[in-house]
Amino acid sequence: MNAELKVSKKKSRNEFKVNFEGKLTPWQRFKSRFLTLNFLKNVVLAIFRYVILIGISYVILYPFIAKVAGSFMSREDFMDITVKLIPKYPTLDTYKAIITENKYFLALLNTTILSLFCAVMQMVMTMIIGYGLAKFKFKGNTVVFFAVIFTMIVPHQALKLAFFTRFRYFDFFGLIKLIGGKPLNLINTYWPIGLLSFSGLAFKNGLYIFLMRQFFRGVPDELEEAAYVDGSGVFKTFVRIIVPLAGPMMITVFLFAFSWQWTDDFYSTLFFTRNTTYLMPNIITVPPSLDTTGFLAAEVYSSAIINTAALLIILPLLLIYSFFQKYLVQGIERSGIVG
Repeated sequence: MNAELKVSKKKSRNEFKVNFEGKLTPWQRFKSRFLTLNFLKNVVLAIFRYVILIGISYVILYPFIAKVAGSFMSREDFMDITVKLIPKYPTLDTYKAIITENKYFLALLNTTILSLFCAVMQMVMTMIIGYGLAKFKFKGNTVVFFAVIFTMIVPHQALKLAFFTRFRYFDFFGLIKLIGGKPLNLINTYWPIGLLSFSGLAFKNGLYIFLMRQFFRGVPDELEEAAYVDGSGVFKTFVRIIVPLAGPMMITVFLFAFSWQWTDDFYSTLFFTRNTTYLMPNIITVPPSLDTTGFLAAEVYSSAIINTAALLIILPLLLIYSFFQKYLVQGIERSGIVG
């Protein structure tokens, strides 16, 4: 009995002592690394963070995953209460009907042309206006800047009637009526959106001007002064020095303008009153071949069809942002809004 007790005490001492080389035993290393209050605190905080992130990700991603899963479901899947996210009878009939019957590719072409034109025009005009507000001191500079901020506050719905009337009976200081005898009707053309983009009054242009102004305020004045000393004028300095520096911000504004025009349904429904001009909002309807009349799950099925059309609309934007995400982040960082 005494021999066993001595052996037990000897093993206990060996577990906690340092060996003759001055190194910790395996148990001591394990204890000092994992059995500490600081380690337990870090574990609890890590678990808490992961739970929060998983919960937020679930709330954000679940509706999108449900829409993607519903786009591949057939009529039978909507009638089966056991089907949640994985369809039993997957099909591409919804995509085929929207693409062919709702003229998806025609809407894709028209929307691409309009969005590219508006994005380039707004990028150029807001860059010029933002540079002028940032670098040139003139009377009324502050008033103009506050007017730009005011355009960000006023809801566009309040200007809906004024916009429609202005372009339905478009005139330029009475000259068009004097020459042609009556004002021009620009409704159902690209001219209203083009003129708003050219004048810096289009949708979200106040935000773009603000971003450009904040970016150009961060450009050192010494660069321009050095160019002026070398004999460059304002325009040459702007084109050769300022524009190359503003590359990330130009891409940021271009992406914002392109995406907002791509998904716009305010100006598209306001200025295009006929369905002859197919844009992306026109495809958000139930195709005739997928008529839900008399179908027991008509409401859910119709909602899935509309969601599928929305997925086809945002698919090109996802592809564009996947390539230009780096420049978008750089532009936001250099605008001075964050950080």
